[in-house]
Amino acid sequence: MSTAGVIELQRDCQVILIPSGRAAILRTGAPVTIVQQLGTSFTVRTERGSLVRVEGADSDALGLDSPSPEALQAADAPFDVDQVLEVLRTVFDPEIPVNVVDLGLVYRCETVPLGSGRHRVEIDMSMTAPGCGMGDLLREDARAKVLALRSVADVSVELVWDPPWDTSRLSEAARLELGMW
Repeated sequence: MSTAGVIELQRDCQVILIPSGRAAILRTGAPVTIVQQLGTSFTVRTERGSLVRVEGADSDALGLDSPSPEALQAADAPFDVDQVLEVLRTVFDPEIPVNVVDLGLVYRCETVPLGSGRHRVEIDMSMTAPGCGMGDLLREDARAKVLALRSVADVSVELVWDPPWDTSRLSEAARLELGMW
């Protein structure tokens, strides 16, 4: 199945083209190379050199097991915004090996109690560039992962552009990972 990092797809697979964010299909037998696995998705390079994102649910097409989801909330842990930020640290830009929190893309993250231990989470996040085609994909990824927390009943994720993102928003960990000291 694998020769020098090249994997042949075991079935047709829907993918997201990077950086446009458009959907496409890779066909059974197509040779691909895994570039990175972060969070619950894979970034792979096609035979023609294009980068695409493969969701964890389609990992079997790569001949791999689905990435196991992290434990999102301990049964006895009180809910707080830190749990939301930890979940958001599993959301990755498929081109950059750093999560959206450490990239400084999360501008605001607030929780609103709704009663009965349930919460609404409101998130404002940006992209590294206004024309980023991955914005809707990353927004939905963040929304779905936060919504999976037991105490969360509703999630709103808005893409914002003011102030514009710049490298001053990177965490120390992101600077180290990206070699930007």
